[in-house]
Amino acid sequence: MWDGVRNFQARNNLRIMKKGDSVLFYHSGKNPGIVGLAEVVKEHYPDPTAKEGDWSVVNVKPIRKFKRLITLQEIKQNSDFKDMYLIRSSRLSVQPVKQDEYNLILQLEQVKA
Repeated sequence: MWDGVRNFQARNNLRIMKKGDSVLFYHSGKNPGIVGLAEVVKEHYPDPTAKEGDWSVVNVKPIRKFKRLITLQEIKQNSDFKDMYLIRSSRLSVQPVKQDEYNLILQLEQVKA
């Protein structure tokens, strides 16, 4: 269960996720970047951890860990990602990714950093 999302824009992005959608799993800590793939297995429903407000969760399952971390710095330095939402708002926990961006991330995984 992907819970604890407390940003309206991120919540709305959770709500448009569909069962079977692929998810790029991103770590935002000390060394931010994309670490793997997951899949939505249950569409949005009320967040049982929310004490108040209209918050949602989705259920995801891990698919695989990437062979290497695709760092935020690497993404920022690649002009093919200049319009990627992640570049404009790297702190938003749930955000859309265009199909061409997704495909390029998968290609980058194969390239040694």
